[in-house]
Amino acid sequence: MSERNATIASSVGLHARPAAIFVEAAAELDLEVTIAMAGEPAEDAMDAASILSLMSLGAAHGDVVVLRAEGAGAEEALERLVKILETDHDAA
Repeated sequence: MSERNATIASSVGLHARPAAIFVEAAAELDLEVTIAMAGEPAEDAMDAASILSLMSLGAAHGDVVVLRAEGAGAEEALERLVKILETDHDAA
């Protein structure tokens, strides 16, 4: 299983716009990707391709989340998703 940490960069956190961008990218993958707040047990991870899961996560600017995926291409997929989370989509 591949795992990557990402720090939420959007100034208002993982709200509607950045969450939608992230979910769209996660849904395009042929992998199951999960997301959880850093420090939470792996069994509490949520489906990263679910907008409801992301919104309920409540990740704010500067929070660290953990992404996990397994299978061929997992490392590359997680790298792409980390870049999305670590981009401030609220910047003018």
